[in-house]
Order: sequence, then structure tokens, then C-alpha cells
Amino acid sequence: MRAIRASLVLATTALAACGGQVEPSARRPDAAAPLLVTLAAAGAPGARELRAGQLPEARARLEATLAADPDRVDALNDLAVSYYLEARGDAARQLLEEAVNRGGPREQQAALVNLAELYAVDGYLNAAQAYLGSERAIDPSRPGPAYAAALLADARGDRAGAVAAARMAMRADEGGAARRAFAFAYPEERIHLEALVAEASGDLAVAEARWRELRAGRFPVLAQAAQRHLEEQ
Repeated sequence: MRAIRASLVLATTALAACGGQVEPSARRPDAAAPLLVTLAAAGAPGARELRAGQLPEARARLEATLAADPDRVDALNDLAVSYYLEARGDAARQLLEEAVNRGGPREQQAALVNLAELYAVDGYLNAAQAYLGSERAIDPSRPGPAYAAALLADARGDRAGAVAAARMAMRADEGGAARRAFAFAYPEERIHLEALVAEASGDLAVAEARWRELRAGRFPVLAQAAQRHLEEQ
């Protein structure tokens, strides 16, 4: 528990270094770089519906789970995901912060990754990095959060670091179970992950096709990252 508390202090310290508390509503759409959304457990109630985009059905299952057992913090994280996927960012953020305060290491990691997503999509990449740094301090061996860190490194211009981080995540994710458990708020998130994984695994033909798709997407930061990969392949 002490290590978890220390990791949260790390996030607070890093946010202060970014200039203090970031106001999420003050969006910087030109700097947006969405990452991915992670569920607390791949087989948890509502997970299949969330990944399929069946949000009312997912929320009904999650709310029923929490009504039966209010201590199911994994369901709290995933309910926050359902809100985020409906563009209800403020409601999602409140539930994620509660999950960080109440959850164990696995639930905290999922919630911190998702908080990083909320800041990244608002264009605050330093704040997103702070949350991911805090999350990695809890358990750096889990592959799901490591993919988010690789995507953020890529968005921040560290192509070599992103590829190396993706390879590390893939070694811990033999068979790709962690990748299959993600949910995506935007098509560009899935394309970005597929491109980075293909490049990291040496499938340059698939990587080039995905980078070209990403370059034509709606997010300038991700389009610029795609261009760097295309120029350096």
C-alpha cells in the first residue's frame, strides 16, 4: 500500500512540475493525442459490451454489479469507461479518481491509464505522462499499461523509445490478450496501436499501411508521428 501511495504522490509532483493543476475543460484540440482505454479485467461484467460499443447494455450490467457489490472497483473503472465512450468526460473522471482512491493495484493501474487518456485527448501530454509514470511505478510488468506508455512516447516524438517500449510490452503480452482487451474511443487509437505493433514486430508492409491511415486522421499530433515513421522506415 505504501508503494501505491508513493506512486500517486509522484503523479501529483509531476503535475505540479507541468505548471500546477491542469483544468481538463480548457481543451487544446490541436495538441490532442488520444491513447487507448483499458478495462480493469477482460472478462469482467460489461467488458464484452464495452468493446463492442454496446454502451447502454454495458452500463446496465456494470450498474447492476455495483448495486450488488459496491466494493467492485473494477466495475467502477469500467463504468467510467462507458461514460467516457459517450463523451461524458467529467463523469468519467470523477469515477476514475474514486477508483484510484479505493482500488487495489490492478484497479488503480487501469484507472490511472484512463486518466492519462482523458488528459491526452485534451492535449495535455505532460499531465498524461505524469499519470502513466505513476501507474508504471505500481507494476511495470503489466503489458496493457505499457502499450499506453509506448503510444504516448510516440505522440511526444520519441519514435525509437516508442518502438522499444512496444516490443517490451509485446514480450509481456504473448498471444496478444492485453491488446484484444482494449477499448478505443477513436478509430485513430486502434490504427496507432496496430501501426506501432506492426513496426515493432518487423511487419513493415502492414506498418506502412497503418501509418498512412493515421497520417490522414483527424489528430495533427498523431498525423505528425505517422509522418516521422514513414520518413524513417
